[in-house]
Amino acid sequence: MMKATVLSLSLLAALGVADALPPLDPRYLPVARVSADPRKGELVIELAPVDLPAGTGHHVAGQPPVASGELPVDGAIYGLRAEVVDESGRVLPPELVHHFNLIDPDHRELFLPIARRMAAAGRETGEPKVPWLLFGFPFHRGARVIASAMLHNPTPTAYRGVRTRLVLNYTPASRPWPIWEAYPWQLDVAFPVGNKSFDLPPGRSERSYEGSPAVPGKIVAIAGHLHDYGVRVELTDVTTGEVIWRAQPVRDSARRLVAIPIGRLYAWNRLGAHIVPVHRYRVTALYDNPTGRVIQAGGMGVVGGLFVPDRGAQWPAADVRDSLYLADLRHAMRLAGNGGAVEHAHH
Repeated sequence: MMKATVLSLSLLAALGVADALPPLDPRYLPVARVSADPRKGELVIELAPVDLPAGTGHHVAGQPPVASGELPVDGAIYGLRAEVVDESGRVLPPELVHHFNLIDPDHRELFLPIARRMAAAGRETGEPKVPWLLFGFPFHRGARVIASAMLHNPTPTAYRGVRTRLVLNYTPASRPWPIWEAYPWQLDVAFPVGNKSFDLPPGRSERSYEGSPAVPGKIVAIAGHLHDYGVRVELTDVTTGEVIWRAQPVRDSARRLVAIPIGRLYAWNRLGAHIVPVHRYRVTALYDNPTGRVIQAGGMGVVGGLFVPDRGAQWPAADVRDSLYLADLRHAMRLAGNGGAVEHAHH
């Protein structure tokens, strides 16, 4: 019955019969395994196992199905990492994870009326953390999440029964900290909805997107994502011309992109970079493709991080019948576009 419902929703979406679609319900998705270890302060979200043949890209390899779950405890997230394990539980090479995304369908994003991007991790992020005493993203028992991952296997070794996990470090709600509640946000050059990767032309090129936050507050931490041949990613206050954050990729000896430095915008004398709804903000991704040819889906550019709303700011609720919200959620649930390849959004 569950499979039939998902297929019928997918068919209606593919036919563009938007008015015939009911509000999307993540309960129609497969169930993710969600567990919590209060002693270690870890919340683990695990997807169904898949096989990874050797030498396959993320647009070719069989992907774990998008899944839904409910969080079993209350707390505040301050760190995360993505990992894959084999059938025996052995942690596999980190380059197998292209990305892992976690979406909160019951709250909206800071810059758009789409479902909130709750967490995301990949090979570039490592294990980002903020001080648990200072900051934490609050969550509550029973909160719904949508989890998805994209894997690839550039290694010469095939793996069977690979399970993908998102491990969230959290402070139990019983503790008197963190001092500030900080919420995730994201701004992508390919907003508002749809596939976030784009074809990369030869030579230097630039992509950007502008938006305004729903509420005022301070960005306390920021990170970014680029693909190979990415030169720079930045966030700018278009209204004032101020560059809030700019980063260049860290590369290995073969010039492959391995990381984007994380920006911690707080200090002893300031909480972060203040942003307001009356200003416009732009994310920009700069590339330099030396191959002389167009690289299909070779570009991506996104910034995101943690945001502390101003005291008394009222974050708008998600409008689950908004057309942009519905289109984005169908995309995240892989009920629109070209199947498993459509969901490609990042940290």
